[in-house]
Amino acid sequence: MTIRVLLADDQALLRATFRLLLNSAPDIEVVAEASTGAEAVTQARTALVDVVLMDIRMPDMDGIEATGRITADEALAGVKVLVLTTFETDELVVAALRAGASGYLGKGVDPASLLQAIHTVAAGESLLSPAATTALIGRFLAQPDPTRGGLVVGLSELTAREREITTLVGAGLSNTEIAQRLFISPATAKTHVNRAMMKIGARDRAQLVVFAYEIGLVVPRSEPSWLSERADGNPPG
Repeated sequence: MTIRVLLADDQALLRATFRLLLNSAPDIEVVAEASTGAEAVTQARTALVDVVLMDIRMPDMDGIEATGRITADEALAGVKVLVLTTFETDELVVAALRAGASGYLGKGVDPASLLQAIHTVAAGESLLSPAATTALIGRFLAQPDPTRGGLVVGLSELTAREREITTLVGAGLSNTEIAQRLFISPATAKTHVNRAMMKIGARDRAQLVVFAYEIGLVVPRSEPSWLSERADGNPPG
């Protein structure tokens, strides 16, 4: 199956570069381009795309607002947004995630990682597992966002097991790691994750992570985990 991609960036040279790279992959095809956020929304609705590679800073409408409009459109429920930007500030990254993006990358990403990222979000996963990203989300999403109140209603619908697994997803664990932690199979873990997303109305795993922090299932650390743990699992010293 070919992944259909929309490139949204106001720089024509960058779009051309990314187009050449993506079209070199056997199962990825750039089917549309946009130079403004408004154009990205229009193209997403007409070009039948699977993934939008979205810049943040664009004229007319920025990428965050465009992301929000795309992810809020029920007709585009299957479209995933991957933010690719030079502006990797904490506030912008979190704003993109709150708008519904499935993940983000800096424009300095290497070609192989970009291709893998597109495959990842197209499959319904998110780019939120690294410890640095988890700590980032914790710092900025600990305070509830009133614009996402609709998700909080879904908390009462989750079973105890689904709450437990949602907490682990919010902590950055993969399905395999959750399975190992709870002594269940990865398939069972995936089933619980999917049910939790369905019940709270989350489009993908990224929104489930946001949800876990915003309602307090996951409490942010006072410092990023990469400062409190070494690669060998022992505290630094």
